Amino acid sequence: MDKNALDYEVLIVGAGISGIGMAAHMGMQCPDISYGIVEMREGLGGTWDLFRYPGIRSDSDMHTLGFVFEPWKHEKTIADAPSIMKYLNTIVDERGIREKIRFGQKVVAANFSSEDGCWHVTLEATDGTASQLRVGFLYLGSGYYDYDDPYDAGFDTSAFEGEVLHPQFWPENLDYAGKKIVVVGSGATAVTIVPSMADKAAHVTMLQRTPTWMWARPAKDWIANTLRKFLPEETAYKLTRFKNIKMQDLSFKMARNKPDKVKEGLKKSIEKVLGDNYDEATFTPPYDPWDQRLCLVPDDDLFKAMNAGKASIVTDHIDAFEAGGVRLKSGELLEADIIVTATGLTLAFAGKMDIAVDGETVDFSKRFYYMSCMFSNVPNLAGVFGYLNASWTLRADLVSEYTCRLLNHTKAKGASVAVPAMSAAEEAAIEEDDIFDFSSGYIQRGKHIMPRNAISYPWRLSQDYIVDRKVMQTAAIDDGILKFRAAGAPPAQDNNEQLEAAE
Repeated sequence: MDKNALDYEVLIVGAGISGIGMAAHMGMQCPDISYGIVEMREGLGGTWDLFRYPGIRSDSDMHTLGFVFEPWKHEKTIADAPSIMKYLNTIVDERGIREKIRFGQKVVAANFSSEDGCWHVTLEATDGTASQLRVGFLYLGSGYYDYDDPYDAGFDTSAFEGEVLHPQFWPENLDYAGKKIVVVGSGATAVTIVPSMADKAAHVTMLQRTPTWMWARPAKDWIANTLRKFLPEETAYKLTRFKNIKMQDLSFKMARNKPDKVKEGLKKSIEKVLGDNYDEATFTPPYDPWDQRLCLVPDDDLFKAMNAGKASIVTDHIDAFEAGGVRLKSGELLEADIIVTATGLTLAFAGKMDIAVDGETVDFSKRFYYMSCMFSNVPNLAGVFGYLNASWTLRADLVSEYTCRLLNHTKAKGASVAVPAMSAAEEAAIEEDDIFDFSSGYIQRGKHIMPRNAISYPWRLSQDYIVDRKVMQTAAIDDGILKFRAAGAPPAQDNNEQLEAAE
């Protein structure tokens, strides 16, 4: 396929962390390959632009949530959304990425034509008008959750006379000063919202059905900030990033191997801050640490709000919503003027777009992951699904680097199409593994839409960044599994036969 017949050689879907990262890597690794970005919203940033609830911040350190190629220069390593947006905007402007973004354009369908060797992509603009693009390679940076529909826990709040809000659709300029607020949920969003609203509200109650493991750490990393005083910015960033990756890996593996020891450590750190206000049952979940993602409490903000009498945590089940608040199974009424349903996200895959190959819809739940980013028998497509036990961007960087290597190799080979090929016999011989060994509600609810996972590479999406980095940065592109062909060549042909036939 002559690249001049394409609108873009690569189309990146989404202008959040994943999409911006891929664009930056293409600028560094594939300067001669054309690309464009489509973003359904009117601004970049993805999650960091969508969520506007009080206190919205990272739940991991910015030395790993930041990109490998762009040092995080802020003194706070646990950063608020405005700081993260400034970081992303700086990258986009300094690297000439903004001019390549088409805002207000949503990919609703994409069909790969084997004859043309390219994707026919259908876009829908904000005003409802449709358009078409022809692109060689499709890169999905569309995130992992449904932007339109958060998880609905099925609450009947019709009797409640106050406001009911979901964090995903936070109203602008909400006045909650002096009001009683109940936040339903105990995940990262609730743990962020409660202390952030407590300064103005009369009182904020976090209503949890079951406790969540929490861990506190300073918002500022003194080691990182000390290194920045004496070393070049990039060197200090690399050293801090290395430290944090190792620390995260060690803490995760300790939680899995010695859960009781980690439990005691987490509870003691909370008790140290809360003192007489500490209630062990409130902070002891019925599962081990890292069976679900730990909730970060920067600078002990939640615990300080509790000590100040501005916030509290109640463990109970909801019986009904009444005019003045939430009636619990225990009979207690939690009075409220505002109820925040921080009940979680709905998992989405591939941005909910309709993806097909030669007119046949691709059911990703029947495909295997390949090299943590591609999918069995789906040509010219890669996507990012970040880590559950580490920062999203760690995988986004690896996937971008690998995909750029793939693009360069495909071009050098004189091919148009690259596909991870798997026969029915090979599929039957694969030993499968649970794709997500996590008990979080949104993960369990969405596992049925996720691709399949093997126990070993290359047909695997793992949760071990250190292993992934070694494999994805050193693995041969032409590994005998990836098949390369020119446009119009029959998919069943062997690599070299395909290219020779096309010539």
